[in-house]
Amino acid sequence: MSFSTIVFDCDSTLARVEGIDELAGAHAGEVRALTEGAMAGTIPLEEVYARRLQIIRPTRDRVDALGREYAAALVPDARETVAALRFLGKTVRILSGGLLPAVQAVAGELGIAPADVAAVAIHFDAAGGYAGFDAASPLARSGGKAEVLRAWSLPRPALLVGDGATDLEARPAVDAFAAYMGVAFREAVAAGADYVLRDASLAPVVALAADDADRARLANSPYAELLARGDRMMGRIARS
Repeated sequence: MSFSTIVFDCDSTLARVEGIDELAGAHAGEVRALTEGAMAGTIPLEEVYARRLQIIRPTRDRVDALGREYAAALVPDARETVAALRFLGKTVRILSGGLLPAVQAVAGELGIAPADVAAVAIHFDAAGGYAGFDAASPLARSGGKAEVLRAWSLPRPALLVGDGATDLEARPAVDAFAAYMGVAFREAVAAGADYVLRDASLAPVVALAADDADRARLANSPYAELLARGDRMMGRIARS
């Protein structure tokens, strides 16, 4: 199967960090435990989302800095993979439970328009202090990614690439789910995926997405080596 749309998670998928953990500072241990529980599927996301932000109370400056940290921590081949998919005319979007300003920063680094990003809005007061978040966002609760995917009405077939339980939950709203385990391996997520990407590279996404005509175009493009690298890694991709 080839794919017309590819939707990426951000944290531990496009970038090698979990944004909320990076914001945690002195509260890192407590916040990381909550994040891991939510991503592993042992704690409902809605139980931890507001709690983590209330603990951290991130400022505008800190969230802006997180966007720069995302951009500096892109996973191997992320930039090239997104560029190759766009070269082929694929629809590429980012769907994240992270904070919107930071996720939009990494999207900009990858050439993805703000309108093609869904994440959770955060509010600041006049001094740039934390003033809450969009508690009505479906991305702040379990099952919300599927809601957004359905509302987008994306060209099909669609592939979702992510690392967490919230991504796996969204599988019914797409045609296939690829568990990207190149940053953090989560057994329950891998077990439910159509594809398991174990290498620390997103190059296999190009190989998965491309049909024969796409491959012919890539063979005569700057992305030929990326496709070849993705094909080599395909032999290490497990299918459920």
